[in-house]
Amino acid sequence: MRLAIDKTWDGHAIPRAEQASVRLYLRPDALIVEVSAPFHRDPKPSAPVGPTWKLWEHEVVELFLVGENDRYTEIELGPHGHHLVLRLEGERNIVEQQLPIGFATRIDGTRWTGVARIPLAHLPARPWRGNAFAIHGVGGQRRYLVATALGTAQPDFHCISGFEALSVG
Repeated sequence: MRLAIDKTWDGHAIPRAEQASVRLYLRPDALIVEVSAPFHRDPKPSAPVGPTWKLWEHEVVELFLVGENDRYTEIELGPHGHHLVLRLEGERNIVEQQLPIGFATRIDGTRWTGVARIPLAHLPARPWRGNAFAIHGVGGQRRYLVATALGTAQPDFHCISGFEALSVG
């Protein structure tokens, strides 16, 4: 399954050069998440590569997967190899954080790619609903981009009620 991040959080089309994509492949023991995104050269986190708290404050691509009873997993992936995986039960109620995953990235000029291996134990029960996001920019130049528009008054990626059904195989 491919999610195209091709609009602003409020539904306006973005230039092709700013678009990102997330591909999902289900394996017997893991979900493989492939990211292809523009590299904006935002300041990278000062933390070592690996699980990084508050990664959402940096250049990042995010995937939210929601299962039954509003249990969901937030997967954040950055171009420099930083990542953050959170398990939540109910909106913004974190029950586990900085879960370990396999993640490798490559920056090639104006784009970056990444491949993450998310153990199925980190994910909610299927069927899944979800959305993908990209964030970049600093200060007033911050951009919040989505696969499916949020329908909210401001960017709120945790508005899980509006997420669409995903068919990942």
